[in-house]
Amino acid sequence: MINYFIRRTLIGFITLLCITFIIFGLIRNMPGTPLTLDMAESDPSKQISDADLKRLERIYGLDKPWYISYFQWLGNLAQLDMGQSIARKVPVTRLIGQRIGPTFLLSATSLLLAYLLSIPIGLYSTVRGGKWDERAISVMLYMLYSIPSYVTALILLFFFAVTLQDTVFALPLQGIVSDGYQQMSYWEKVRDVTWHMILPVICFTYGGLAYYSRFIRSNMEEVIRQDYIRTAKAKGVPFWRIILHHAFRNTMIPFVTMIGLTLPALLSGSVILESIFGWPGMGQLFLESIVQRDYPTVMGITLMFSFLTLLGQLLADFLYAVVDPRVTYQ
Repeated sequence: MINYFIRRTLIGFITLLCITFIIFGLIRNMPGTPLTLDMAESDPSKQISDADLKRLERIYGLDKPWYISYFQWLGNLAQLDMGQSIARKVPVTRLIGQRIGPTFLLSATSLLLAYLLSIPIGLYSTVRGGKWDERAISVMLYMLYSIPSYVTALILLFFFAVTLQDTVFALPLQGIVSDGYQQMSYWEKVRDVTWHMILPVICFTYGGLAYYSRFIRSNMEEVIRQDYIRTAKAKGVPFWRIILHHAFRNTMIPFVTMIGLTLPALLSGSVILESIFGWPGMGQLFLESIVQRDYPTVMGITLMFSFLTLLGQLLADFLYAVVDPRVTYQ
């Protein structure tokens, strides 16, 4: 198993190099640079000269071909230096560190809720297959899965922040904290952040809840038709023991795969939802960095997302052997 994971790690490292090389070339060949975009938005009477522009290009390393700049970026990365944000004039690591917390708070909460709720819903739907309550649950889940999250976000904002304004049920429109947050006590701060999280968490959760529930239901229906399930029924094994111990246990492999592949979602955030709710997360930072041609920040975020994706796949392979003793990597 150790040899297998060493090989996978080496392959992942080469894949990471290829991803960053391609992305670096793509963003450096996009029309415009951070300097020219700033000049286009600035006062025409305060335009800098060509000599000053050349000097700034040398300072930010924009005067070299992109492939040479890539290897310079790679050399700095080997020294744990992701560079400095061109647009915000702060280190990329600090900038990403400021945005990881809010994104992780939303994503981890929504994923945890989705998993905790989808498993019992999926199992219940399997047990009650064909009954009226199972059909009602299925219709509701399909409806939730088909509604775009940004549409739900706008509806919830209108209902809770406009219709219920000045009532005890009103919820904050945007942001992660309220004015005067620094003067609050610890539990008041926790309550304030939780109050701001309610609407974004709902929008982040319901789509995944619908998908995971249907995923578990479809896999369970395939398993319960197997011969060993019929044998367990013939032996008089209690029905719920068959569902939980025999059937659900054998649906864990595809479920584990899905858990491993959702690892990048913990920190990727959502561009649209974070913009709607004014949530200072990674998705909004990624979009802003692309628009501003902030190359170091884009590369830092790309590196993090790519690393998490490869790590999630490796984690899924490892969990295969944990949930199924028949799987071996010898």
